[in-house]
Amino acid sequence: MGRKFQNKKKKAAPQLEIVPLDENPPLPPQRSSDDVVPKKEKWVNKQRVLVFSARGISHRDRHLMKDIKTLMPHHRPESKMERSKTLSVVNEMCEMKHCNKAMLFEGRRKRDLYMWISNTTGATGPSAKFLIENIHTMAELKMTGNCLRGSRPLLSFDSKFDELPHLKLLKELFVQTYSVPNHHPKSQPFVDHVYTFTYLDKRIWFRNFQILSEDGGLSEVGPRYVLNPVKIFDGSFTGKTIWENPDYVSPSKQRQVLKKAAKDKYVNRVEQKVKHEATRPVRAYDGAENEELFEDDDPVETAKILAAIAKKKKEEAAKQTPKSALTKKIKEKQLQAVRDVIERKKARTIKRVKKV
Repeated sequence: MGRKFQNKKKKAAPQLEIVPLDENPPLPPQRSSDDVVPKKEKWVNKQRVLVFSARGISHRDRHLMKDIKTLMPHHRPESKMERSKTLSVVNEMCEMKHCNKAMLFEGRRKRDLYMWISNTTGATGPSAKFLIENIHTMAELKMTGNCLRGSRPLLSFDSKFDELPHLKLLKELFVQTYSVPNHHPKSQPFVDHVYTFTYLDKRIWFRNFQILSEDGGLSEVGPRYVLNPVKIFDGSFTGKTIWENPDYVSPSKQRQVLKKAAKDKYVNRVEQKVKHEATRPVRAYDGAENEELFEDDDPVETAKILAAIAKKKKEEAAKQTPKSALTKKIKEKQLQAVRDVIERKKARTIKRVKKV
């Protein structure tokens, strides 16, 4: 028996429809705990300030730097810089620390404190040098104000910062350095204190106040210090000098002037002593008139002396011409001088007439 093979026709496979992909697919109603939640980036302004000092600052200056670090949660610390290094090394240090601003404290003779504020992004600058005066730290002041650590401050500037060109530049530098970036990881989402920059007596006065109420009630927190601007440079710690303070006098020069004034005071005192010794009389007093009367106690001798003095005075008065005679002689001399002048004028006029 043979098998019969029948040719069976193959059925065509059903075609699938092409559905366009949705760009925003709907999220599943539930997610597992292992899935990573996508975070939206809010920290956009990533300003980082490198705050450090050079060797040679005093304890008060170190406490001020510590207070500034406390007020700036966006700072980056760094160990002390050796004094043998040049200031251009700061740009490399900022690049290694991923900072775009730098605040350097530089001490001189354990007395004077200078502060540098610079924009170090690409070493383009600008940078400013200040002399810090009248330093008062938070621990020293013991003010009643208080603010949250890491909170964001308001920056208040005097109206002069919008008038003078060099103050406009410093204002922008202060805003980028002192202001805490929004949504910074180490900052708190509160605004409870304000920094005031006041331009007075050709200096910038810094104060930190706590905001007590919305109607403007303030209470000082500290620290407080005065910035005396010295120079503004084109680059970061280098470059050409854009602006220089014409009224700036270095602290060493001021101390030199005070020492010289004290020295002049001492020299004047010594000169007065020498003059007093040179002009001091040998006798305690000059001789009084008729002092010989008191040398003898005999009344007869005293009467004789008095009679002799009276006789001597009479003789001197007789020798002197009376006042009326003296005035008469003066008048005669004056009249004679007038007559001589008239005669001379007459003689001159006669000569002129003869010549003509």
